[in-house]
Amino acid sequence: MNVKRTFGTILTILGIIGLIYAGYGYTQNDPATRQLIVYGVIGIIFFFSGIGLVKNTRDEG
Repeated sequence: MNVKRTFGTILTILGIIGLIYAGYGYTQNDPATRQLIVYGVIGIIFFFSGIGLVKNTRDEG
């Protein structure tokens, strides 16, 4: 498997986990809103960069 595609998959999974964690904290009325915003933004960045890597990497062979 291509290294870029694997890294993109890992970034996508980390992004999903970050978004789920931020959403869960938001629904539980967690008082640390600044941390939730940071987790959400980092999750979005990881998610979209991972999707971009997977989408734009060609299969060799």
